[in-house]
Amino acid sequence: MSMSETVAEKADFEMADSEMIDITFSLGGRSLPQAHAYELWRAVARALPWLEAEYSAGILPLRTSASGEGELLPQRARLILRVPIALASQAQALSGQVLDVAGHELTVGEGKQRQLQAHPTLHAHLVTGAREEQEFLVGVAAELRQLGVACKWICGRRMAITGEQPIEGYSLVLHELKPLDSLRVQYAGLGGERRYGCGIFVPYKDIPDLG
Repeated sequence: MSMSETVAEKADFEMADSEMIDITFSLGGRSLPQAHAYELWRAVARALPWLEAEYSAGILPLRTSASGEGELLPQRARLILRVPIALASQAQALSGQVLDVAGHELTVGEGKQRQLQAHPTLHAHLVTGAREEQEFLVGVAAELRQLGVACKWICGRRMAITGEQPIEGYSLVLHELKPLDSLRVQYAGLGGERRYGCGIFVPYKDIPDLG
């Protein structure tokens, strides 16, 4: 066996060992508090206590619309958990649960597993890091090097999640990703605070030639 084959097999093993999957749940409810990331995690972790020990697990940001009552949920709202694939069956236990999110009741429907697919362009709503943009991007570059990922990126606006303590960072688009690199980024994420939806990457529309 050649050295290149050995390295390839080792990489395949490491990818399989850290593989993640999305569990998509239908969601019944009317609204959520405006700053709901902390409370939503608490509610889900009460239903699935093992989540607290899973640093890599997280909740994808919910799609809501602002109103005088907080954040309104669309009729086809989805709660999406990203968890290690070995824990997928345990995550299904969330189906049928009624969550109390700071007094807002959510009913969780059936969960469906969704394999992560390689896409050349990915987006994260918020990646935690340094306050200054240039310092933030230095950190992003270091994390990507550690993952062995080569790509280009576009830094978006500074974001914050309010709650017990503010979580700050920037939105981030990664593009020109090779298939294996795309999966590495989706499996590992960037930055911290995955439980609150930070650093979780999802497919994004293709970016035209930026020159």
